[in-house]
Amino acid sequence: MADRWQAEGRHFDGIFASALDRASQTADIANQALGAPIEYDMLWAERDLGELTGITHADAPQLMPPPPFVNPLTPYGTTGEGQWRLYLRAGQGLQKLLEQPPGAYLLVSHRAYLGMLMYAMLGIHPQANFQGPRFHFKNTGLTEITYNPASHQWRLHVFNDVAHLAGMDDERHT
Repeated sequence: MADRWQAEGRHFDGIFASALDRASQTADIANQALGAPIEYDMLWAERDLGELTGITHADAPQLMPPPPFVNPLTPYGTTGEGQWRLYLRAGQGLQKLLEQPPGAYLLVSHRAYLGMLMYAMLGIHPQANFQGPRFHFKNTGLTEITYNPASHQWRLHVFNDVAHLAGMDDERHT
């Protein structure tokens, strides 16, 4: 992706990245290629999975069967971050982005967090049983969004562009 951005002449005024390993490593690669200032912050981290932290998606239902009904306040993995808490944290991240001077910013984060960030941008609140729109962000997928503060209008230009992965035989990017 960094090679592609260099070839396209893409510029970022800053990079905001989760301090978790995969995201911070990805941000480091972008930073080395593009030279934009970078800020790591746990604000951009993935959802706290509570007691399910470190457990695979396949093993989780056997270790902790999902409850029959999940409201937005239900903690994930008994002690983790429910939809509402994640949504509120994503709202803080959105506020931080909106406080930046006008420019192009790269956010390197995680799937669930980015989904709630989209909710915050679009004014959608978390719903029971994970209902409502779902935004499935692919690993290293590029999503490009602009914001016009005069009209408070968000514009989605690109969603989940993974053209840079063409020809790779690797399931990890899905």
